[in-house]
Amino acid sequence: MSVPVEAAPGPVPWVAMYHSVGDCSDDPYRITVTPERLERQLAWLSRRGLRGVSVAELLAARARGEGRDLVGLTFDDGYADFLTGALPVLRRHGCTATLFVLPGRLGGDNAWDPLGPRKPLLTADGIRQAAAEGVEIGSHGMTHVDLTRADDLTLKTETVDSRAALEKLLGSEPAGFCYPYGTLDQRAVDAVREAGYAYACAIDPGPLNGPHALPRVHVGQNDTSVRLFLKYRLHRLRRRPVEGLR
Repeated sequence: MSVPVEAAPGPVPWVAMYHSVGDCSDDPYRITVTPERLERQLAWLSRRGLRGVSVAELLAARARGEGRDLVGLTFDDGYADFLTGALPVLRRHGCTATLFVLPGRLGGDNAWDPLGPRKPLLTADGIRQAAAEGVEIGSHGMTHVDLTRADDLTLKTETVDSRAALEKLLGSEPAGFCYPYGTLDQRAVDAVREAGYAYACAIDPGPLNGPHALPRVHVGQNDTSVRLFLKYRLHRLRRRPVEGLR
């Protein structure tokens, strides 16, 4: 799948970063929101005339000079609770999303997190189910490795091989990549671009810019309407226009 991208810079797109949707009683990394909180957050978007969509849909709309009423919704790591906690809420609000998964950890858990509970990850069938529901599937690398610390072979495995694994799993090439831990440098960006991804999501890309270094906003359990409003406004005020998007 290719995402059309224009050369002219434009306002930074607002892309929300979620992870797990379920029980957040034991959540040292603050990666979990409850389905009830997600429901209220999507309702807040709707009241403001905004709709959550996949990153591919958001970028395609922006390339047409449209999409100012769209925000990107992303879910990192591919937790199994996406199907039970997030997907029903997305359906009720007419939203789509991008789910970044780890094809090297299918049916495993978040072993890269030293603290907190083990959370199960989606199996291959679970990822296919999400895709059948209209969710965009992107790569989060093979195994959740910090690409800025990876040697050349690991960097290739996490970018090129993960894309090939998802193509085999889904029958189509993923358009998007998400940097594990949100960390990136020019070498990682170049590797992701050369692997054939049309875009890549970070958190705070620093001096890096462009469709392969898209900034995102963390959204958590404590983000009420007031906090979401501030995050929405400050993101657009603080971030530079993204080169290559209009």
